[in-house]
Amino acid sequence: MKKTIIDLFEQSVEKFGSRTFLLEKHDGEFRPTTYKECKAQALSIGAGLAAMGIQPKQTVSILAEGCNNWILSELGLLYAGAISVPLSIKLEEANDLLFRLRHADVVAIFVSRNQLPKFRKIREQLPLIEHVIVFDCDMQLQQGEVFLSQVAAKGEEYLKEHKEEFIAIGQAVQNDDYATITYTSGTTADPKGVILTHRNYTANVEQALTRISIPEDYTMFIILPLDHCFAHVAGFYIMVACGASVATTQVGRTPMETLKNVPLNIKEVKPHVLLSVPALAKNFRKSIETSIKKQGPKVEKLFKFALKVAYEYNQDGLNKGKGWRFILKPLVALFDKILFEKVRAGFGGNIKFFVGGGALLDSELQRFFYAVGMPMLQGYGLSEATPIISANSLGAGRHRFGSSGKVIEPLDLKILDDEGREMPVGVKGEIVIKGENVMAGYWKNPSATAETVKDGWLYTGDMGYMAEDGFLYVLGRFKSLLIAADGEKYSPEGMEEAIVDKSPLIDQIIIYNNQSPFTSAIVVPNREAMRQILGGNTDEESLRKAAKAIGAEVDKYRTGGQYADEFPDRWLPGALAIVGEAFTEQNGLVNSTMKVVRGKVEEYFADRIEYVYTPEGKKIDNVKNLESIAKIAK
Repeated sequence: MKKTIIDLFEQSVEKFGSRTFLLEKHDGEFRPTTYKECKAQALSIGAGLAAMGIQPKQTVSILAEGCNNWILSELGLLYAGAISVPLSIKLEEANDLLFRLRHADVVAIFVSRNQLPKFRKIREQLPLIEHVIVFDCDMQLQQGEVFLSQVAAKGEEYLKEHKEEFIAIGQAVQNDDYATITYTSGTTADPKGVILTHRNYTANVEQALTRISIPEDYTMFIILPLDHCFAHVAGFYIMVACGASVATTQVGRTPMETLKNVPLNIKEVKPHVLLSVPALAKNFRKSIETSIKKQGPKVEKLFKFALKVAYEYNQDGLNKGKGWRFILKPLVALFDKILFEKVRAGFGGNIKFFVGGGALLDSELQRFFYAVGMPMLQGYGLSEATPIISANSLGAGRHRFGSSGKVIEPLDLKILDDEGREMPVGVKGEIVIKGENVMAGYWKNPSATAETVKDGWLYTGDMGYMAEDGFLYVLGRFKSLLIAADGEKYSPEGMEEAIVDKSPLIDQIIIYNNQSPFTSAIVVPNREAMRQILGGNTDEESLRKAAKAIGAEVDKYRTGGQYADEFPDRWLPGALAIVGEAFTEQNGLVNSTMKVVRGKVEEYFADRIEYVYTPEGKKIDNVKNLESIAKIAK
């Protein structure tokens, strides 16, 4: 049966034509565009591309912030039979952006006002790109550039004479035709172009809806960039399937201005679902706690007590209110009325749940938002799976903190050891899946495709296990594993997350062991915390004191420490390389989805890693650590 993205959209237009699909802020308020209106606009854009000579199966890129035009442009190019190459706005033009545009053989690009200067710098190095389509703005165009409104106008004229011919192009698209080439973020290796077909997307939508329920009157507010397939499936294609609405963040002149618009826009839109990332959720929590603190010590104390009661009542989410804890229900309801309801009002008052993409969610963060009545539903996926593989969801027996939820249906999943043997329940190994959501392969990379997809099974490269109750637990990337001299392997990601979340002195940490004598770590201290400890002093004694304070934060996890037994002692860092430079997008150590690129961090600080394995370097107050702290203190 034919089930393309176009089929999905057409069916929803037919069923929900007069309902709002897109919401975007114009002239001070969010204005709706119906499904029927969106189809007309997408057809005009697509026909404009056809009129400009864009042929089916050619690649067309989008480099822009999330907005109506982003979604409409992609729908339009799909109607034209083209392949979308969505690109992150965080890519640097000199390397990552240029590589992707060249590698994908892009012949046309949609670009926003904010991203146009970046593209212009590399324009001459991209001879294949014949058409540069600029989202309407007040900028002066250069040769070869055209506004989106002009393309749409050209398309409207084209449709007057060639409507049936153009519609036939979209109808001719088949399930196995390529829809997008979406590039991996490259956390452990160079980026690869993941080829996702039309059926990959529609299948994953169907699968996801076995775990997530979206009434047609719901509105999704998307904070995430739209370039990733997660935003495609969880952000707007699921909403399309359900006839629901999608709102995007008001785009500012700068990324910071856009970020500042987020809390205001949430209050204006009053969404039912938020599509976000853990980093933003942490900021939301800080904002909530700051607001509570401003109301005085009595309110703060009451809020903390209310959280404690809710945590006890909720337990791990799955066992909410079970056993003797049912007696807490009236008290939880009271605190919800007098405290948590007011917190939710700051998010518009309608939030039913968060959908999180990117890194694994901290269990403590999940407990917090569950307590205040805005559950964060941890899931698991990767680009090669379009991306959703499992998800927690609302409802009895469908949600457990710390897990990645239950596997979507239909999907085959197994856990394999190093020799390819299937592991029983509770035993960890590599997660391997098979289903209609598995990618078609990597663009121009048959060897990597053959290594990753074998007999239809996708080898995720992630370590995890299945629990007896059907919940999947993901432990981290195999390529991120610490490997001891005796060959034993351990995932560092949970340890890194715990240290950063619980330590006021440590902002970032990468734990390292590649068959080394002991485990080490690269640590980025919190700048303000260091300055407070130093108190304006940069003498050697003060610097040593600050270094030892950082070491003490890790020591809390050792035997006898505050957090003893959370992690095996032998895997805790035996030496720390304290560095004065944070992991950022600018230095290439954080990718466009805000994940730390482990391999690049290790390469960037290779000299420091080598140094900590020397007798002098193993000391917490070694000269290089003191130099880094002194640099931070300036």
